[in-house]
Amino acid sequence: VQLQASGGGVVQAGDSLNLSCATSGRTFSNYAMGWFRQAPGKEREFVASISWSGNRRYYADSVKGRFTIARDNAKATLYLHMNSLKPGDTALYYCGSPANPRYNPPRPFERSWYASWGQGTQVTVSS
Repeated sequence: VQLQASGGGVVQAGDSLNLSCATSGRTFSNYAMGWFRQAPGKEREFVASISWSGNRRYYADSVKGRFTIARDNAKATLYLHMNSLKPGDTALYYCGSPANPRYNPPRPFERSWYASWGQGTQVTVSS
Protein backbone atom coordinates (compact mmCIF):
# COMPACT_ATOMS: atom_id res chain seq x y z
CA VAL A 1 0.00 0.00 0.00
CA GLN A 2 1.13 3.54 -0.73
CA LEU A 3 -0.09 6.68 0.97
CA GLN A 4 0.81 10.01 -0.58
CA ALA A 5 0.03 13.12 1.46
CA SER A 6 -0.08 16.54 -0.18
CA GLY A 7 -1.54 20.00 0.14
CA GLY A 8 0.66 21.47 2.82
CA GLY A 9 2.04 24.97 2.63
CA VAL A 10 2.85 28.22 4.40
CA VAL A 11 -0.20 30.20 5.50
CA GLN A 12 -1.09 32.91 7.97
CA ALA A 13 -3.04 32.47 11.17
CA GLY A 14 -6.76 32.31 10.44
CA ASP A 15 -6.30 30.88 6.95
CA SER A 16 -7.57 27.56 5.65
CA LEU A 17 -5.76 24.66 4.03
CA ASN A 18 -6.88 21.34 2.60
CA LEU A 19 -4.71 18.25 2.83
CA SER A 20 -5.11 15.15 0.69
CA CYS A 21 -3.85 11.61 1.09
CA ALA A 22 -4.01 9.56 -2.08
CA THR A 23 -3.79 5.81 -1.60
CA SER A 24 -3.07 2.88 -3.87
CA GLY A 25 -2.38 -0.80 -3.61
CA ARG A 26 -5.53 -1.89 -1.83
CA THR A 27 -9.27 -1.27 -1.59
CA PHE A 28 -9.40 2.12 0.10
CA SER A 29 -13.03 1.84 1.16
CA ASN A 30 -12.22 -1.12 3.42
CA TYR A 31 -9.78 0.75 5.64
CA ALA A 32 -10.08 3.17 8.52
CA MET A 33 -7.83 6.20 8.09
CA GLY A 34 -6.29 8.83 10.30
CA TRP A 35 -4.28 12.04 10.31
CA PHE A 36 -1.43 12.62 12.73
CA ARG A 37 1.06 15.47 12.99
CA GLN A 38 4.51 15.97 14.35
CA ALA A 39 6.06 19.27 15.30
CA PRO A 40 9.85 19.62 15.67
CA GLY A 41 11.04 18.08 18.90
CA LYS A 42 7.64 16.61 19.72
CA GLU A 43 5.96 13.24 19.50
CA ARG A 44 3.66 12.43 16.61
CA GLU A 45 0.16 13.23 17.80
CA PHE A 46 -3.34 12.32 16.74
CA VAL A 47 -5.36 14.84 14.74
CA ALA A 48 -8.40 13.05 13.34
CA SER A 49 -9.66 9.66 12.22
CA ILE A 50 -12.49 8.23 10.17
CA SER A 51 -13.89 4.71 10.26
CA TRP A 52 -13.71 2.48 7.23
CA SER A 53 -17.45 2.95 6.67
CA GLY A 54 -17.12 6.68 7.08
CA ASN A 55 -19.78 7.00 9.75
CA ARG A 56 -17.47 7.63 12.71
CA ARG A 57 -15.09 10.52 13.05
CA TYR A 58 -12.85 11.43 15.96
CA TYR A 59 -10.89 14.60 16.53
CA ALA A 60 -8.23 15.80 18.90
CA ASP A 61 -9.59 18.44 21.25
CA SER A 62 -7.10 20.93 19.86
CA VAL A 63 -8.63 20.79 16.38
CA LYS A 64 -12.28 20.03 17.13
CA GLY A 65 -14.56 22.53 15.44
CA ARG A 66 -11.79 23.73 13.09
CA PHE A 67 -10.73 20.60 11.17
CA THR A 68 -12.88 18.14 9.25
CA ILE A 69 -11.78 14.71 8.09
CA ALA A 70 -13.44 13.23 5.03
CA ARG A 71 -12.95 10.41 2.56
CA ASP A 72 -13.81 9.90 -1.09
CA ASN A 73 -13.83 6.17 -1.74
CA ALA A 74 -14.27 6.63 -5.48
CA LYS A 75 -11.00 8.59 -5.58
CA ALA A 76 -9.32 6.46 -2.89
CA THR A 77 -8.41 9.70 -1.15
CA LEU A 78 -8.52 10.96 2.41
CA TYR A 79 -8.90 14.67 3.17
CA LEU A 80 -8.31 17.02 6.04
CA HIS A 81 -10.02 20.39 5.75
CA MET A 82 -8.36 22.83 8.11
CA ASN A 83 -9.91 26.17 9.03
CA SER A 84 -8.90 28.92 11.43
CA LEU A 85 -5.34 27.73 11.46
CA LYS A 86 -3.12 28.68 14.37
CA PRO A 87 0.67 28.80 14.73
CA GLY A 88 0.31 25.79 17.03
CA ASP A 89 -0.92 23.77 14.05
CA THR A 90 2.51 23.99 12.45
CA ALA A 91 3.77 20.45 11.92
CA LEU A 92 4.45 17.69 9.45
CA TYR A 93 1.11 16.04 8.78
CA TYR A 94 0.92 12.30 8.13
CA CYS A 95 -1.89 10.07 6.97
CA GLY A 96 -2.02 6.56 8.30
CA SER A 97 -4.06 3.41 8.21
CA PRO A 98 -4.40 0.15 10.13
CA ALA A 99 -3.16 -3.04 8.51
CA ASN A 100 -6.46 -4.90 8.58
CA PRO A 101 -9.46 -4.25 6.35
CA ARG A 102 -12.91 -3.55 7.78
CA TYR A 103 -11.35 -2.88 11.16
CA ASN A 104 -11.82 0.21 13.27
CA PRO A 105 -9.11 0.69 15.91
CA PRO A 106 -10.64 0.64 19.40
CA ARG A 107 -8.57 3.69 20.28
CA PRO A 108 -8.05 5.49 16.96
CA PHE A 109 -6.12 8.29 18.66
CA GLU A 110 -3.25 5.90 19.47
CA ARG A 111 -0.48 5.77 16.89
CA SER A 112 0.24 2.08 17.58
CA TRP A 113 -2.94 1.01 15.77
CA TYR A 114 -1.67 2.38 12.45
CA ALA A 115 0.63 0.23 10.33
CA SER A 116 0.95 2.20 7.09
CA TRP A 117 2.06 5.80 6.83
CA GLY A 118 2.49 8.38 4.12
CA GLN A 119 5.59 10.54 3.82
CA GLY A 120 4.06 13.64 5.39
CA THR A 121 3.24 17.13 4.16
CA GLN A 122 4.48 20.27 5.92
CA VAL A 123 2.02 22.84 7.25
CA THR A 124 3.48 26.09 8.53
CA VAL A 125 1.23 28.74 10.08
CA SER A 126 2.71 32.15 10.72
CA SER A 127 1.29 34.62 13.22
